[in-house]
Amino acid sequence: MKRIILHGCLLLTGLIAVLMLTGQPLVAAKPSDATTDQLKYKDVMATMERANRYFMTKYADVAAPSHVRGVTRPSHIWTRGVYYEGLMSLHQINPREEYLQYAIDWADAHQWGLHRGNTTRNADNQCAGQTYLELYKLEPTPDKIKNIRICMDMLVNTPQNGDWTWIDAIQMGMPILALMGQVTQDERYWEKAWQMYSETRNVIGGGLWNEKDGLWWRDAAFCPPFVTPNGKQCYWSRGNGWVFAALARYMERTPSNEAHRKQYVKDFKAMAKALVPLQREDGYWNPSLADPDDFGGKESSGTALFVFGMAWGIRQGILPAREYMPVVVKGWKALEEAVHPDGFLGYVQGTGKQPSEGQPVTYDNEPDFEDYALGCLLMAGSEVYKLCRE
Repeated sequence: MKRIILHGCLLLTGLIAVLMLTGQPLVAAKPSDATTDQLKYKDVMATMERANRYFMTKYADVAAPSHVRGVTRPSHIWTRGVYYEGLMSLHQINPREEYLQYAIDWADAHQWGLHRGNTTRNADNQCAGQTYLELYKLEPTPDKIKNIRICMDMLVNTPQNGDWTWIDAIQMGMPILALMGQVTQDERYWEKAWQMYSETRNVIGGGLWNEKDGLWWRDAAFCPPFVTPNGKQCYWSRGNGWVFAALARYMERTPSNEAHRKQYVKDFKAMAKALVPLQREDGYWNPSLADPDDFGGKESSGTALFVFGMAWGIRQGILPAREYMPVVVKGWKALEEAVHPDGFLGYVQGTGKQPSEGQPVTYDNEPDFEDYALGCLLMAGSEVYKLCRE
């Protein structure tokens, strides 16, 4: 019976994708039992709300800095910026004043500014600008994007394209350029995004994109001849997740005729294809994608980013539902398992740049920063929720 139900789910989602691509109108229909049997949208929402409630209660003071390993950091660094990306995704499907006010209070606390100022070229420092721009779209007032616009204009008007020397930076910075182009209708932001993406993809370290494997090396230090202790390529789960999510977030915020969209779609599809056979039987992906014996195990942040990207790809008609829906279902069920009854998110690898860092990754262990992983969960859940409702 379950196989029959899932088959019906795939057929329905595939039909929706075809209609979207052909421009045919979508006919409103009763939500399919096939979809709700596998993943009930109310359960998806309940999981997100439980996890987010835990976080908002624990971090009620949006301006409070973090104190980790003897270093004090403000609350608008990249880790918190990613959380607010997820919160804005949740607010989009479940508008609540408390979510919106929590984001506005955070932005106000930092004067809608960037960590280390408007001349920073480090994408981590720019990440908060994604939420500032999303808040601007809801209520356009120039002060909200004054600082991030100064920073992005600095990028556009200088010749350097090699700022994204590590692949995480693609997610931190690339969607900002998409949003700037969206709110200003100035295509120079999109062209700069392409130039910087291309530099990371093809030039830095000889190119951090391995077209053969459909995956990315985290930075030049992990390009060949570097291998894991078992002689395999080191592809870091969360690092690849950042790129996968960035491509989705960028394409959603740029028009279908954006000059370089075909290449973005090609890379996105190649990544998705590479990721499917690497998913564990329990639904997670290992921190080390190509070498499960090199710090393998359940990990939530990379898994959430992959689920987000694949769910988004199905909804956009880019990825075939027949192939990718089972992967999304299994991945989301794993993430539901990772959320504790009180909302704490388990199996999160702490900050770092490779599979060995942020260990141990367990159900109960608290990472050095827990905000970015929740942001990833909320982005994933929001896309899965939309799939279920459709």
